Amino acid sequence: QGANASNLEKEIGSDQFPTNEHYFGLVNFGNTCYCNSVLQALYFCRPFREQVLSYKQHMRNSKKETLLTCLADLFHNIATQKKKVGTIAPKKFIQRLRKENELFDNYMQQDAHEFLNYLLNTVADLLQGENKQLKGGGKANAVNGATNHHQGNFHDNSKSDPTWVHNIFQGTLTNETRCLNCETVSSKDEDFLDLSVDVEQNTSITHCLRDFSSTETLCSEYKYYCEVCCSKQEAQKRMRVKKLPHILALHLKRFKYMEQLNRYTKLSYRVVFPLELRLFNTSDDASNPDRLYDLIAVVIHCGTGPNRGHYISIVKSHGLWLLFDDDIVDKIEVSAIEEFYGMTSDLQKSSESGYILFYQSRE
Repeated sequence: QGANASNLEKEIGSDQFPTNEHYFGLVNFGNTCYCNSVLQALYFCRPFREQVLSYKQHMRNSKKETLLTCLADLFHNIATQKKKVGTIAPKKFIQRLRKENELFDNYMQQDAHEFLNYLLNTVADLLQGENKQLKGGGKANAVNGATNHHQGNFHDNSKSDPTWVHNIFQGTLTNETRCLNCETVSSKDEDFLDLSVDVEQNTSITHCLRDFSSTETLCSEYKYYCEVCCSKQEAQKRMRVKKLPHILALHLKRFKYMEQLNRYTKLSYRVVFPLELRLFNTSDDASNPDRLYDLIAVVIHCGTGPNRGHYISIVKSHGLWLLFDDDIVDKIEVSAIEEFYGMTSDLQKSSESGYILFYQSRE
């Protein structure tokens, strides 16, 4: 570990080492790489890191321990190290996570996307609970409901009480349905903290997003009940992005349930993710449709299936690209990112493929 750390410092060069930046690997506590890889990606999401460190600064000592206080302690611990590189054991955070959610209370490999979802929702719930208490809203049970969020999309009262988690990650989708008889369009909005997209062989993220927003015709037994026609009609439906988030987290659905095998298998398809991204699946009334995004972090799944394998992450920091593999940190060339697109052949080989992508808006 010491040798790895000094190598990294040499590789970056003391004159090029970013001021006040720290590159610390995280110790693995028995299959906790799903957690380590997401924590590294979030640490290098600058807006998120700044808010967590600011929370730490305002934390009163009397506060009870929560997943957020443990996260704040961990980020603070990394940010205030005397050394520039090294290793830290996120022991308190892992203990709290296992105590709080039985899903993670074991030594099995977990899903990095489920963990990301759970973490962001729990932090948002805790912040909303604290805000309620500050406003004198009686005993706000901040942790209540936090444990049932690890599946599915985000839905809560964020409209009335948005937190900095929402300000950073939340976007809005609009589900548009057009009756083919009277041409009336009805739309329904839903918020998201990350977008899950289907993957196909030899495609790109742009293609996946186009597919996500492709038009679907509702006919025969799936006809749509039109309020204007007062009857079931054929209709067209599509989902588009109405509010673009500041940080766009994209989850590639690489794990598919195979009935004949009675288990989930991994789709190692090659999906190209560019360093710059513009969303083309925005709604006509989107407020900032031309937002340009830069890739800042990728959580990568290595292996053949969701419960076997390993997670690593690559992050961009001050123009450098770094690879975090638990306690090991390496500098990589930008050209090496292509190695994580996936495989061009469909053979069930073990592959290292991008699983969660983090894009940050330039404005």
